[in-house]
Amino acid sequence: MIIDLRSDTVTKPSKGMLEAMMQAKVGDDVFREDETVNLLERRLADMFGKEQALFFPSGTMANQTAIKLHTNPGDQVICDKYAHIYNYESGGASFNSGVSCKLLDENNGMFSAVDVEKAINPDAYYYSKTSLVEIENTANRRGGSCWDLSEIKKIKKVCDKHKLGFHLDGARVWNALVAKNETPKQYGNVFHTISVCLSKGLGCPVGSVLIGDAKIMENAIRIRKIFGGNMRQAGYLAAAGLYALDNNVERLKEDHKKAKEIGAELSKLSIIKAIEPIETNIVIFELNEDVDEKAFFQKLANKNVMVISMGGNKLRMVTHMDYTDAMHEKFIQTVKNLII
Repeated sequence: MIIDLRSDTVTKPSKGMLEAMMQAKVGDDVFREDETVNLLERRLADMFGKEQALFFPSGTMANQTAIKLHTNPGDQVICDKYAHIYNYESGGASFNSGVSCKLLDENNGMFSAVDVEKAINPDAYYYSKTSLVEIENTANRRGGSCWDLSEIKKIKKVCDKHKLGFHLDGARVWNALVAKNETPKQYGNVFHTISVCLSKGLGCPVGSVLIGDAKIMENAIRIRKIFGGNMRQAGYLAAAGLYALDNNVERLKEDHKKAKEIGAELSKLSIIKAIEPIETNIVIFELNEDVDEKAFFQKLANKNVMVISMGGNKLRMVTHMDYTDAMHEKFIQTVKNLII
């Protein structure tokens, strides 16, 4: 039994999802004739209370398109220093849109409206123009932590005051919604654009969707084409998304529960220096300075457990729908018996 906790992207489509994919009614999406893609886009737009949605092959492409829609070359984006758009999208913000990022490092990634206000550049020609504020919910590098909706609303007021775009990287927004008992429309009421991923906790093989109002989304399909993201009979993939929305959202609570149970067991180990607060399905922990990370990593590998190193004696585990109860029981026992 291999226990793969590297990411929630390692899931494979379930039998029910595969059946739904094979039964999809498809057409040429470049001609906007794939009815399953159109159905998924309409459903997500309605779900978040927005006018339009567009299906993308990846969350990175959806985020990069959003940045392009909100900015002009030379502009600046305000985001957390661990934001996915800055750290893990291959410099795409600068390469694709010619923008820079002003990085905030406040309160475990949950910066405030006051922080945003202070970060906005003065209106002078020798400063880059601040055009966009971006947040990531849940925050990956911040241990899957969830934003406070009341603070998000305050940030939106700052954005409105300064005529800034407000984008949500919702790669794991489903986890945040379930954990905080919030609704998609509460997010749709605040953000100008939202990217949602279907291939993480929801278990789809491929796909993200960018959602927004008609005006900001007007050129989204053109940008997707420029980035090489047009697809043809993509309804087979969209069908997986529709199935996931019907069947795989509420079950995210199970992943959250398992992550907290893992954290509880790790906290009993003397070799663990610290564990990030666990709100959703991500467990980030730090080993003591005198513990050899490679030896710890290998110890888990010898037990057929796969995790990710984040450097600096920090490691990450992510629970997901393919991490079964049997795997969880075995892994908890492995942690209890772990000696370095």
